[in-house]
Amino acid sequence: MDRITLAGVTAVGHHGVFDFERREGQPFVVDAVLYLDFSAAAASDDVLDTAHYGEVAQRITDWIVGEPVNLIEALAVRIAESLLAEFPLAAVDITVHKPKAPIEVPFGDVAVSVHRTKAPA
Repeated sequence: MDRITLAGVTAVGHHGVFDFERREGQPFVVDAVLYLDFSAAAASDDVLDTAHYGEVAQRITDWIVGEPVNLIEALAVRIAESLLAEFPLAAVDITVHKPKAPIEVPFGDVAVSVHRTKAPA
């Protein structure tokens, strides 16, 4: 399977279990690996025959800034399922990073990753 990798889509969201996270917001960073067949796009040289990564980045941003969820696990699954539904993908890997998570010890990043495949038609 061919892949498009989109790394570091960043926006401020209001996700989290604590009131201050919902109120103040914080940055979230999403990486996406999109699995699809490039054969049609390579033959036509037309963006309509692939997953337009600019549109994918916008959808990811819409989820980050959209309706808050408690868990980044929920955000990752929602992003993955929406991309599978909206774009010609066979599968997707989504990683959601929460670099400013309210953790009481020094840390570099916290992230969750999900892999989803499109259900057979």
